Amino acid sequence: MKVGNTHYRSIWPDDSRRGVHIVDQTRLPFEFGTVFLESRDAVAHAIRTMQVRGAPLIGVTAAFGLALAMDADSSNASLEDSAALLNATRPTAVNLAWALKRAVAHLVRLPHQSRAAAAWALARKMADEDVATNAAIGELGAGVIRALHAQKQDTVNILTHCNTGWVATVDWGTALAAIYKAHDAGIPVHVWVDETRPRNQGLLTAWELRQHGVPHTYIVDNAGGHLMQHGKVDVVMVGADRVSRHGDVANKIGTYLKALAAQDNGVPFYAALPVSTIDFALEDALGDIEIEERDGEEVRWISGQQPEAKPQHGRVSPGESGPGTAPVLGFGRLRLLDEASPAANPAFDVTPSHLITGIITERGVFKPDDVAALESAP
Repeated sequence: MKVGNTHYRSIWPDDSRRGVHIVDQTRLPFEFGTVFLESRDAVAHAIRTMQVRGAPLIGVTAAFGLALAMDADSSNASLEDSAALLNATRPTAVNLAWALKRAVAHLVRLPHQSRAAAAWALARKMADEDVATNAAIGELGAGVIRALHAQKQDTVNILTHCNTGWVATVDWGTALAAIYKAHDAGIPVHVWVDETRPRNQGLLTAWELRQHGVPHTYIVDNAGGHLMQHGKVDVVMVGADRVSRHGDVANKIGTYLKALAAQDNGVPFYAALPVSTIDFALEDALGDIEIEERDGEEVRWISGQQPEAKPQHGRVSPGESGPGTAPVLGFGRLRLLDEASPAANPAFDVTPSHLITGIITERGVFKPDDVAALESAP
């Protein structure tokens, strides 16, 4: 996808194999910037602090982290320790464990002197595979939107939750890939963008849609049900961080409430995800998925831009304005809740399969009960 006129992936290796570049998502949408990661520990920090986020992307990022670890020490102990360290950074998204398991299984059979080069080659391959997978998800998801447009013969209004775009993957995205593909094919779409507190990932979605020229409106999380009641939502499309073999979907906190509102109002509800997000060993999603509990500070504070009076010529006292000042937007944090009140911050919830109309993958669009068959499908 493009930022301005320049194409970017969310992660790409340095040509010298010294490290990897990432788009720093903690600075979006107020500032576009990249970070260069030169060690396994730097990669782990980037995943943990959500400089990179999104289930598909953190899996690929971890694979590059393992490659950096093999450059430093290709022993069996380093391979095992590095995989464990990276896997512990985020507990809910299955793509992280999936990518590391794949990489370790490939590397452990190789002689130590071959592991670094093989790890880099595999990480690059996984990045390319992610792009192709997401493009395929986008095409199939666009087919769902096309069918809705054929029925309605008017703009298709899509409600999203969290960010499922290219910055949550290596490129294209999952649910947003469907929207991009539909928009590019000339299907009229409009997107209701949830703010997705507490980290406000809806800001990333709005920023992406604006870059791509897709009509959209930013709304507070709790407006979704109201919009559905008034016939202003034609379909809900979300991503996923882990899916059980029965089609239950763990996704960003608040997804379950959107699914309940959708069912009550007869609005179709789809989750878009790569097959690697399906945990085929998982029977009881509600009981067995570890829901990440993030720091309550994310709830107590909010980040954004705030106006500051900066003197252009001479000195201006605090609080003064006049010919010598100009408003400047500075990035900062504002406290919402004091330390006296406890704050809970579960990052995900589980939407049971009976609330889900379909699951869009790179291999097709499936009913939730049918996803288990993908385990043995070629």
